[in-house]
Amino acid sequence: MSVSNNQQQLSGLTLSAIGVVFGDIGTSPLYAVKEVFHAGLTTDSAHILGALSLIFWSLTLVVTLKYAIFIMRADNKGEGGIMALLALALQTAKDNPQKTRFIVTTGLIGAVLFYGDSIITPAISVLSAVEGLQIIAPKLEHYVLPVTFVVLGVLFLIQVRGTEAVGKLFAPVMCVWFAVLAIMGAINIFQQPEILMAINPYYAVSLLNELGWKGFLIMGSVVLAITGAEALYADMGHFGLKPIRYAWFSFVFPALLLNYFGQGALLIGHPEAIENPFYLLAPTWALYPLLILSTFATVIASQAVISGAFSITRQAIQLGYVPRMNIRHTSGDEMGQIYIPAINWLLMFSVFVLVAGFKSSTALASAYGLAVTGTMITTTILAFIVFSELWRWNKVISFNFLTFFLTLDILYFLANSLKIPEGGWLPVTVGAVLFLIMTTWIKGRELLSINMDEKRVMFEELEQKIHGHTLAKVKGTAIYLAKNIHGVPQVLLHNLEHNHAVHEQMIVLTIVTKDEPYVDEAHRVKIRAFGEERNFFRIKMYFGFQQGQDVRRALQLCSHEGLTIDETSASFFIGNERVSFRRRSPMPKWRRELFRFLLHNASSAIEYFKIPVERVIEVGIRIEL
Repeated sequence: MSVSNNQQQLSGLTLSAIGVVFGDIGTSPLYAVKEVFHAGLTTDSAHILGALSLIFWSLTLVVTLKYAIFIMRADNKGEGGIMALLALALQTAKDNPQKTRFIVTTGLIGAVLFYGDSIITPAISVLSAVEGLQIIAPKLEHYVLPVTFVVLGVLFLIQVRGTEAVGKLFAPVMCVWFAVLAIMGAINIFQQPEILMAINPYYAVSLLNELGWKGFLIMGSVVLAITGAEALYADMGHFGLKPIRYAWFSFVFPALLLNYFGQGALLIGHPEAIENPFYLLAPTWALYPLLILSTFATVIASQAVISGAFSITRQAIQLGYVPRMNIRHTSGDEMGQIYIPAINWLLMFSVFVLVAGFKSSTALASAYGLAVTGTMITTTILAFIVFSELWRWNKVISFNFLTFFLTLDILYFLANSLKIPEGGWLPVTVGAVLFLIMTTWIKGRELLSINMDEKRVMFEELEQKIHGHTLAKVKGTAIYLAKNIHGVPQVLLHNLEHNHAVHEQMIVLTIVTKDEPYVDEAHRVKIRAFGEERNFFRIKMYFGFQQGQDVRRALQLCSHEGLTIDETSASFFIGNERVSFRRRSPMPKWRRELFRFLLHNASSAIEYFKIPVERVIEVGIRIEL
């Protein structure tokens, strides 16, 4: 590929990244400065400089240094995000159960807090944009909530159609958005250039020294300026490291700084503008266009968070942390564009409840930040494990990274913990419920696996049993789905016991999710033959945690390994487990009904693995745990 083509591709990806990656952090100027002063600051020059200095250094240290420079190095074959980082960290603990448990627990905490953030982001972003009506036309104030509900309702309803068509508009709209942020800020900075002194960290330190422990309240609001930092890492697989870095350093970061400093400059000259410093940056004639542009920008930010929730859910399903759910692919060209109905409607319901309950972006700000900072802590810990143990970084560099950024994350987290009585309890509650669900599912799967191992029959034993019995021979191929990678599945033993028949070709099929995002088709299938007639096969299919698990396509690849399967005459045997619990089951009583509920409501393996339904035979299997 020529240099010019490479540059064009890089430019295209950078432009696309602006449209998707930076929506959340790019809409923070709508409310961040306002909430910092609502936390208890007076709008005099010293406090304005101190507040802007805190915002500047938070963006510099957390987003730029931690994420853009350090965390984005921790890619799992190009993929980023908490689940990709979790899978990477697990490679350091393959023979250490205690360490594995710690890493999984840390990763799950980060994941469930991400869901808490996914609920709050659409609510606070869209609501803060629509609140511009209060500035433009105070008489329309009572329309703020209805308009917010309509915008959010449309956003969630269009998810079923996918975002491919809408996504093409994201980049141009967000480019205009960041350009407008920069222009509005620059105009006000020219009028009050002394605001640029806030770059000096002295003003941030001086403000915190003056406020004492009350500075924690301010830090809890300053965090609002860095919400969305995780997106730089989470979306790395879609756009790559260079495009995201280029977009951040060359365009997004300067535009945000100009706008934040512009709001500070406005407040120095007009302290009364604290009512809504973002909208009051603009001249009167530009307010309505700015309201429309802000609404579009917040919808895009919300769309990115919703898509992120879909993506992390699919990763969690395939890594075995949550039950299977119905996943629909909304684009024939982009395999990353998916729609999960259950997640979409749960998010929609939760966001509507939030807007109805809190009613304003200021009230919602009290619930925002705790989930973000909690996720940041887990990311720092997992990245440290990867840097120090998997990649063998210099110990001094690794521990300095951990010490500095973990201290910073914990300070932000503690600052936001003061918001718990005022609304911070919400993401904590959501996270706790989801953590309970995930850990219950993981524990139940472990017990199922142990139960199957105890009853496991090896292929050699099965051959001996079959050899000593007269069994009917059935034409065609029988494919038995097995959860475990060793031994014969229970569904096969049940079929032999009750039907006393074997097919001409017998296949035990196990689907394995690797701790990497993608497995190419050349390494998708492994086949092992058993028996004197070589008609008994164990097939293992390997998929990455980002890939759809299409069994039909994978079976076609078996021909490259010398095994031909006629799908028209193949029958798929799937075990349908019915679980009961012994009185002394290792699973606590309070978890048992939850696991049974999750198992019963998990989506069918037939649909999830894209197995032709007309070729499926389900066999009921009762298991006592």
